[in-house]
Amino acid sequence: MKQTSGTIHSNRGLPRITGSNPSTKLRLVGLGLTILFGSFLIIWVTHTTWERVDRLQRQFAALKAESFYLGVKMHNGIQRLDQTLIRYRDRHDPVDYEVFLTDAHALTQWFEASRTNAATSLEREFFVRVGTAYSEYLAESRKLLDASPRWYEFLLKPLAFPENYNKVHTQSQHLLDLCETFIHSQRAAFDSFLKESQNTLVVFQRLLKLSLALLLGLASALVVLVYRGMIAPLRHRLTESQAIIARQEKLASLGVLAAGVAHEIRNPLTAIKLRLFSLKKSMRVAMAENEDALVIGNEISRLERIVKDFLQFARPSEPELVTIPAQKVLQEVHDLLKPELQKVGIQLTLAPSEPAWVRMDTQQIKQVLINLVRNSADSIGRDGTIALSVHDESGQNHKAKKSTIVMEVADSGRGIPPEVQKRLFDPFFTTKEGGTGLGLPIAARIVEKHGGELRYHTLLDRGTTFTILLPRVGKNET
Repeated sequence: MKQTSGTIHSNRGLPRITGSNPSTKLRLVGLGLTILFGSFLIIWVTHTTWERVDRLQRQFAALKAESFYLGVKMHNGIQRLDQTLIRYRDRHDPVDYEVFLTDAHALTQWFEASRTNAATSLEREFFVRVGTAYSEYLAESRKLLDASPRWYEFLLKPLAFPENYNKVHTQSQHLLDLCETFIHSQRAAFDSFLKESQNTLVVFQRLLKLSLALLLGLASALVVLVYRGMIAPLRHRLTESQAIIARQEKLASLGVLAAGVAHEIRNPLTAIKLRLFSLKKSMRVAMAENEDALVIGNEISRLERIVKDFLQFARPSEPELVTIPAQKVLQEVHDLLKPELQKVGIQLTLAPSEPAWVRMDTQQIKQVLINLVRNSADSIGRDGTIALSVHDESGQNHKAKKSTIVMEVADSGRGIPPEVQKRLFDPFFTTKEGGTGLGLPIAARIVEKHGGELRYHTLLDRGTTFTILLPRVGKNET
C-alpha cells in the first residue's frame, strides 16, 4: 500500500512540526565532526611533516665538507711521509729529513684539530683507532731517522736503515688500511644518508599531497554542509515566504473580486428568485410543483450556496476567538452527526482525553470538523468507522518550546488517489456530484486564520486521517 501525506502550512502563530530541527542539528553535528576530524588530520600531517623536515635539517647541518676528506687527507699525508722516508733512504739528503719533520708536524696539527671537531661516532672511532697507530708510526719514524747513519757513515753500516724501515713500513701500511676502511665506511654511511633523505623527501611530498587533498576535502565538506544546513533551508524558507506572500496577495485580490462578483450575481439571483416565487403563486398548485419549477428553484439555491462559499473562501471573516477545551467542540460535532451517520452504518467515535485548551472560533472550527467528517462519510459510503480524537504534540517554536493541540478525523474509507491529492485543496475541484469544490479550501483558510495547519495522510483502501493543529493555551489565557 502506498501512503502519502500533505500539509497546508500557516505562516504565523504555530510552530512547524516538520522534522527540520533534528535534521538541522544533525547537519550541525556533522559539520562540527568534519571540522574536528579534518583539523586533527591536518595537525597530524603538519606535525609529521615538520618533524621529518627538522630531522633532515639537523642531518644536513651535521654534514661538513671537510669530514668527507678526513680519510683521504690522512691517507695522502701518510703516503707523503712514506715517500719522504724512501727518498731519504735512497739519497740520505738532509733536506728530506727536514721535509719529513715539517710534514709530520703539519699532519699532526691537522689531525688534532680534526679530532676535536669530530661530529659523528664513525669519525670519533676513526680518530681513536688511527690516533694510536699514527703515534706509534711517528715514534718509530723518528727513531729511524735519528738512528740512521749519515751519508758518510752509510758505507760503514749499510744494512741498518733497511731493517728499521721495514718495521716503519708495516705500521704505515696498517695506517693506510685504517684510512681505506674509514673511507669505505664513510661512503656507505653517506649513501645510506642520501637514501634516507630521498625517502624523507618522498614522504614529505606525499604528506603535502595528503594535506592538499585533506584541505580540499574539508573545504568541499564544509561547503556542502553549510549549503545543505544553512543556505538551502534559507532558500527554502525564502521560496516558501515568497509563495505565501504571493498567495496572500492573490487571495486579497480574489477577495476584492469576490465581493464585486458576489454583489453583481446576488442581485439578479434575488430578482430571479422573487420572480419565480411570484410565478408560482400565480400558477395553479399542480403547475407550480412541476419539474421545471423545482429544477429552477434548486439551481438558484445552488448558485446562492456557491456564491456564499466562494465569498467565504476569498474573504473569510475574522474568527471570534474564545478559550475553550478542544474536546467540547469535538463532542458537539460527535453528538450532531452521530445519528445521521448511524443511518448508513457508519460508527462515529470520540476518544476520551484530558482537557486541552485552545483559542478558537467555535462555529468556524465546527464547520471545518463537520466538513471533514462528511467527506470521510462520503469516502466510506456505508458500514465503516470515523474516529475523532485530540492530543498534545510538542513542537519547537522559533524562540521557545510550545505545545500544540492536535485534533484528528480518521476514517476507514477508500483513501485519496494520487491524482486527486495533487488538486485536493484547489478551489472548485471536486469529485462529488453537485459539490462546489470549496469545502477543503475553506477549511484550510479557517485553520490558517487560527494560526494553525491542516494536514492529512492517506493509505489507499485503508483510510485517511485529517489533522488540525492549533496552538495550546492556558485555561485562563486570552
